[in-house]
Amino acid sequence: MIISTTPSLQGFQIDEYLGIVSGETIIGANVFKDFFASITDIVGGRSSAYEQVLREAKATALSEMEMQARHFGANAVVGIDLDYETIRDGMLMVTVSGTAVKVSKL
Repeated sequence: MIISTTPSLQGFQIDEYLGIVSGETIIGANVFKDFFASITDIVGGRSSAYEQVLREAKATALSEMEMQARHFGANAVVGIDLDYETIRDGMLMVTVSGTAVKVSKL
């Protein structure tokens, strides 16, 4: 599966637009509190533990979007947009959306 933030893919043509696909994940505040309580590797204001949680949340949202695109019969998703939002009580929501397409090599 090809996933891109661009609206087209170099070397490919879009044969069919299949629809909008998305993925979401929400990380609770307790996850962050647990990580902050055990952080020993903060250097220059960065926390690798916190960054790892964000990477995992992004990967989960992307995986959900990809599964939805495969269900539509797509072999690519173009124009993806990733968003990070803080919602009530310190929870973090990661969302990703894009357009599922069928592409073929030029």
